[in-house]
Amino acid sequence: MTVLGHSPRPTWVPRLQRRHEIVTTGGMDGVLRVGAALRACGFPVRDFAVDVRDGVPYSCVTCTVSVTNDESATFTERMGALPTVVSVAPC
Repeated sequence: MTVLGHSPRPTWVPRLQRRHEIVTTGGMDGVLRVGAALRACGFPVRDFAVDVRDGVPYSCVTCTVSVTNDESATFTERMGALPTVVSVAPC
């Protein structure tokens, strides 16, 4: 017995591993907001590294995110819209 669905199958789109550097303000608070936003966006994150230093106004989050070509611009816009984010740049 074979069961065939009548709904069209979604086309497969390759996901690319994109490394980004996100500069934030607010110390650990700012970094945690970026982490929460990454989790809420639903993009698969392969690695996540944070550099927070006492007395330095900016912190850095470096992460590798799995996105399609179309999602790449969306990712940058979403992260850049956070109030604590200063810049988002591919590495």
